[in-house]
Amino acid sequence: MAVQNTPDLSLWNDPAVPIAARVDALIGAMTLEEKIAQLYGVWVGASDQGGEVAPHQHDMEEPVDLDALLPTGLGQLTRPFGTLPVDPALGALSLARTQARIAATNRFGIPALAHDECLAGFAAWGATAYPVPLSWGAAFDPDTVRRMAAAIGRDMASVGVHQGLAPVLDVVRDARWGRVEETIGEDPYLVGTVATAYVQGLESAGIVATLKHFVGYSASRAGRNLAPSSVGPRERADVLLPPFEMAVREGGVRSVMNAYTDTDGLPSAADEELLTGLLRDTWGFDGTVVADYFAIAFLKTLHGVAGDWAEAAGAALRAGVDVELPTVKTYGAPLMEAVTDGRVPEALVDRAVRRVLAQKAALGLLDPDWDPVPAALDGVDADDPAALRGRIDLDGPQNRALARTLAEKAVVLLSNDGTLPLERPRRIALVGPNADEPVAVLGCYSFPQHIGVRHPGTPLGIELPTLRDTLAAEFPDTEITVVRGTGIDDGDLSGVPEAVRAAREADVALVVLGDRAGLFGRGTSGEGCDVGTLALPGAQQQLLDALLDGETPVVTVLLAGRPYALGRAVAESAAIVQSFFPGEEGTHAIAGVLSGRVNPSGRLPVGVPRDPGSQPSTYLGARLAHVSGVSSIDPTPAFAFGHGLSYTRFDWTDLAVEVRQAPTDGEFALAFTVRNAGGRAGTEVVQLYLHDPVASVVQPVQRLIAYARVGLEPGEARRVRVTVPADLASFTGRDGRRVVEPGALELRLAASSADPRLTAEVTLTGAARHVDHTRRLHSTVVQEPVTRA
Repeated sequence: MAVQNTPDLSLWNDPAVPIAARVDALIGAMTLEEKIAQLYGVWVGASDQGGEVAPHQHDMEEPVDLDALLPTGLGQLTRPFGTLPVDPALGALSLARTQARIAATNRFGIPALAHDECLAGFAAWGATAYPVPLSWGAAFDPDTVRRMAAAIGRDMASVGVHQGLAPVLDVVRDARWGRVEETIGEDPYLVGTVATAYVQGLESAGIVATLKHFVGYSASRAGRNLAPSSVGPRERADVLLPPFEMAVREGGVRSVMNAYTDTDGLPSAADEELLTGLLRDTWGFDGTVVADYFAIAFLKTLHGVAGDWAEAAGAALRAGVDVELPTVKTYGAPLMEAVTDGRVPEALVDRAVRRVLAQKAALGLLDPDWDPVPAALDGVDADDPAALRGRIDLDGPQNRALARTLAEKAVVLLSNDGTLPLERPRRIALVGPNADEPVAVLGCYSFPQHIGVRHPGTPLGIELPTLRDTLAAEFPDTEITVVRGTGIDDGDLSGVPEAVRAAREADVALVVLGDRAGLFGRGTSGEGCDVGTLALPGAQQQLLDALLDGETPVVTVLLAGRPYALGRAVAESAAIVQSFFPGEEGTHAIAGVLSGRVNPSGRLPVGVPRDPGSQPSTYLGARLAHVSGVSSIDPTPAFAFGHGLSYTRFDWTDLAVEVRQAPTDGEFALAFTVRNAGGRAGTEVVQLYLHDPVASVVQPVQRLIAYARVGLEPGEARRVRVTVPADLASFTGRDGRRVVEPGALELRLAASSADPRLTAEVTLTGAARHVDHTRRLHSTVVQEPVTRA
């Protein structure tokens, strides 16, 4: 697979020369057509996937003639592993051969940058399926997420992939939206810290992380996918943008993907103020902006702000979109024509290609010793593909152990009357549509649910034990009777009587409900699977209610992609266990929580609604968004953001406010003690909320500004010291600038947004102070051991 190049490439091939100089020399030698070729990708072989892989794909895709394209070069290869089921070793060989062909065909020897999905693991056949991002949020544990992302990145890099299309930094504003499972939660600080950790992990493995969707995608009207976003500038600045800002400032991220939506009539893909003014000029981002799939063409077809493909290309390029994905459409011949006839300045092409080539240079793709053969194929006989099958393991023991660790930390115990943990029950009735369903633990961007469902004859590629399997291992002496009862969304009630009989004859009934992940209506959760209400899908509530009518204790277990209203179960279930698509090791984690092997420590990243129709709702609401006597709708959740129980008890005591008054450029300091007052080891998740009682513009009643996991042995205590910079009290003022205002504040140390344990009243003094993107973003939290009495 040697690459042959004829020109003297000593300057731009020389790693000793600064990247900027290499790129300038290369651009100076390129024709306009060669420069434009670096600004688009090609999705080879994806046309047989139909419109279910990406929206409007049939409308956008036209046959690609690689022989005609490659002599001028190619910017990106789209999803070489995430399009069809392929053995990882054979996929790596195919990618290497394609890269060799690309580099050998263009006169500068430039390979393509290969990207793939990695939302909950590398979306390749046979790769580890980790918990979905909503479970990352439930874990409240950036460190574990960082380690997971590094493992994902190493697997991607080993087979020749350069860029991952993750993480999602959209803040949940309406849980009816199908892509809630892909988000980290409803709080911007939680989203920002966890997503930044993911970025750091992926980038540490050499993979280009991609922030998406920039910005406002999750704030669409009525929770509909790809719908207009109705946010005002203040909500955009204070809720939707902060996670992206944090990831750009602290994550080392090298790519950003625009959102599909428009905000107040301006599509993100054509928003120069957003993609250039804010992202680059203010925040200092210097990587590439890539289009969400077909988003540039959507400027013409869906948004109606461009009259033809060339006008769409010019609008996106001017706004700051550097790369068209997934395949060539507007940035090909239409852009070439628009530049040639003067409608689009060639300088905009040069600006974009400079960013693309600088990234390729940083990845080593312009170096003279670049080799298309990835690390996983080093030393193998590429002439014997059959012998390669099974050589690469993307789901090894270390991956699975990490997946289980994160899954265990993400399980949330919502309620418990003492029934859990189960003590060697003689008979368990295991009921519900997800009780014995292998893929019930997977989100819509897992390979089996995203692509595998299109190939029913292909094995899953990974082990997916059902909850029935793991409970049998957890309780080997227990008789387990499995009854489906009803389907996820088929409305079938014929199996309910059998489920009721099984529960009557058991010591405990475990009813396992939730979602089926899919795309564009094929599931109850996932991209394009939006809902009009947060009632459980299908007849699941009827099944649950029928079981609650009996005498046997009912433990409700949820394997879902969003929170659901649970009706009577909130008060009548013996216990409720919530898990958000916990990945391939998820049923082990749930079984461990049910048996007590795992002491649950997950906390809700989104509130669980009491009423299925009270959306959109979020704990971040201002006073008028909460329950009142002037509306018959009560949006109070059944279980609030941050809520989660343990099998042990924690006492919070001895609050000391060491700095109670500070100037608007100062900081507060406080300390308190957390003690494990129970009989087993456990983890408390300490949360700090800011309440600003009087401000110049309406504020949320409270918002999360810090959190920490505090692991304690029985009887052990730790002194938790928190330093809170005044910058964290900032918000967007009346003039559109971020301001720290003097006045009284409350710092609420809490076990959830609805469970404050200790409150510090503090005061900011002095003049109002404007802050910008250089402000401090975090409190400092230090844990110190306390000597036992």
